[in-house]
Amino acid sequence: MADTPNPVLVWFRQDLRLADQPALRAAAEEGPVIACYILDDDGPGDWRIGGAQRWWLHHSLTALDHALKERGVPLVLRRGRAADEVARLAGEAGVKRVHCLTHYEPWWKAAEDALAERVELIRHPGYLLAEPESVRTGSGGRFRIFTPFWRALQQRMPPEKPRPAPRALHGAKRAPKGDRLASWALLPTRPDWAKGFADWTPGEEGAAAALEAFVDRVGPYDHDRNLPAIEGSTRLSPHLQMGEISPAAVWHAVAGRTGAPAFLREIGWRDFTSNLIDQRPDYADANGREAFDSLPWRRGKAADDDFDAWTKGRTGYPIVDAGMRQLWTTGWMHNRVRMIAASFLIKHLLIDWRRGERWFWDTLVDADFGNNSVNWQWVSGTGVDSSPFGRIMAPLVQSAKFDAADYIRQWVPELAKLDDASIHDPHGNGMAPEEYSAPLIGHREGRERALAAMAKAR
Repeated sequence: MADTPNPVLVWFRQDLRLADQPALRAAAEEGPVIACYILDDDGPGDWRIGGAQRWWLHHSLTALDHALKERGVPLVLRRGRAADEVARLAGEAGVKRVHCLTHYEPWWKAAEDALAERVELIRHPGYLLAEPESVRTGSGGRFRIFTPFWRALQQRMPPEKPRPAPRALHGAKRAPKGDRLASWALLPTRPDWAKGFADWTPGEEGAAAALEAFVDRVGPYDHDRNLPAIEGSTRLSPHLQMGEISPAAVWHAVAGRTGAPAFLREIGWRDFTSNLIDQRPDYADANGREAFDSLPWRRGKAADDDFDAWTKGRTGYPIVDAGMRQLWTTGWMHNRVRMIAASFLIKHLLIDWRRGERWFWDTLVDADFGNNSVNWQWVSGTGVDSSPFGRIMAPLVQSAKFDAADYIRQWVPELAKLDDASIHDPHGNGMAPEEYSAPLIGHREGRERALAAMAKAR
């Protein structure tokens, strides 16, 4: 009688899917499969998964568990340091080989290296369009500026066509015990601040549905994505961040359609930010340009009060307030408004970009380490590839330019009765209702203060 082959372990992280999942496919070709997910709150330190994404993770793992069970594969949940728990699980199950997708967050790179010293770890591409170290300059160096990176990445496109989920999986008959998902308490209860998240459908099926819905409206994407009132964005970002759909699948579904180049460039930006944090793992905490280390950010009670008002959508600037309230209610914010809200915090309020970065990390369902840090540094002007610090977005002008009246009415109900001409600047037009917050600072005053701070840094 032939010996039963040892089971093979698949370590899931931000790749919670069965389709176009190279680690799962490779494991399925070797022997009985055990899948695992480790909730590691220790390795990431201050960058442990945020509150909004914990809600998403609960539902995404529920969907993954269901899909795997239908194929006879157990999903083992453990909590602790990832390398320790995966190695312990491998030992308990008699696993000789572990498969995973390569990730580029500094804590995941460290966990992969630590695990590779204890078990045979096979790392696969698949989280990005192309592995960052494979996109090189003519002299063999790494890119730190997006435009040349994007040109080089396009030379490697299209990515390989996505492969469907394995038709048949041979699940291990026995698997070590794991945690019950409910015991992780990922869902908020007292209070349940996630009631407004109901429009999202986490999981692989939800990701496929979001892509299908977007493909039919990709044509006007480059124009519509800037208009908050019509929400022309894809709503794919949390699905991509959790790996419920591969970027290759998105690329092949959209490429060749009218309007596709502008959208595919945004998918390329995701690769670029992973490329940058791969080179600069401290990028979420340190200015990309040391010259800004001496910039005199505001601190103390007045700054704290302004920050609190910003988080609650009480700045007196309707477009900023609408975005911050949308974020708190739904776990998401329109991309144009993200830039306006971030710029307001950094330039008008002169509050350190890292405070805003951490707020977004906790409240966004699509919080991505690379995107979050690079985008905040881009807006602040502190990044290696960024908008100049002196380029200060005017929220009132941006609101009118991008026709945000109906967006403001939706999220700032105290302004809902104002007409289009007044709603963008109700205080300046003498139309602000008594219950609406007064501006924390005037635009000109905030701009001059920011420029003065930049001059001191120089």
